[in-house]
Amino acid sequence: LSPVCLGSLRRAAIEKLYAEEMCLAYGRDFPIETRIARFHNIYGPHGTWKGGREKAPAAFCRKAAATKNVDGAQMEIWGDGKQTRSFCIVEDCVEGILRLMVSDYRLPLNIGSDEMVDMNQMAALALSFDKKDKVTFKHIPGPLGVRGRNSDNTMIKEVLNWTPSTSLAVGLHKTYRWIKERLAEVIASGDKNDYTKSVVLKQTTESLDQLAAEIME
Repeated sequence: LSPVCLGSLRRAAIEKLYAEEMCLAYGRDFPIETRIARFHNIYGPHGTWKGGREKAPAAFCRKAAATKNVDGAQMEIWGDGKQTRSFCIVEDCVEGILRLMVSDYRLPLNIGSDEMVDMNQMAALALSFDKKDKVTFKHIPGPLGVRGRNSDNTMIKEVLNWTPSTSLAVGLHKTYRWIKERLAEVIASGDKNDYTKSVVLKQTTESLDQLAAEIME
C-alpha cells in the first residue's frame, strides 16, 4: 500500500485488500470456489450520468452534450486535467468476468483497459463527437483522487489470453450518444438543472437512505 495514499483513499484501499484476503482465506479453508477481479474505472451506457455519483466518462459526456458550441463557451474540469486514468467499457468488463469465472485462477486479476489518457484528452474526445470546436476548458478546484492510475494487463494476458479490446474513442462515443438521449428527455420534461456542471456529493446517512430508496423503486 503506497504511503502517499492518504485519508479516505487509503481507507478504501485497505477495505479492498481486506476483502480480497478474506476471499482468498475462504477459498483455502472451505470448499468454496472464489475469483477476485480488480475493476478499473468501468463505464458505459445505462450507468449513472448525473446527480454527483457519476464517474468521469459520464460526467464529461453529459457536460459536452449540454454545452453549446458558441464563442466563449467553456467546459469545467476539476484540477489541471493532467490526472491520468484508464477506462473499461462495461461490455468488456462483463466478458472479462465470464472468462475469469470459467478459469481456475484464484488470485486477484485486473480487469481494465491499459489505454491511459489524461482528463483533458478525454474531455476533448467527448467534445469532438458533435464537433464542438469552440468550447475551451475551465479548470476549477474539485476532487482529484490519485494523480495517475492505469491497469497493468500483464497477468490477464497470461492467465486468460485476453484483454479488453474496445478503445476509449469507441466506448465513449457509445456512452455519449446514450447520455445525449437521456439529456434531451429530461430537458423536454421541463428539467431546468444546469447539466454543464458537476456537483460534489457529500455522503451522509440521509444521502445513503435516499439512494437505497431510489434503488428499491
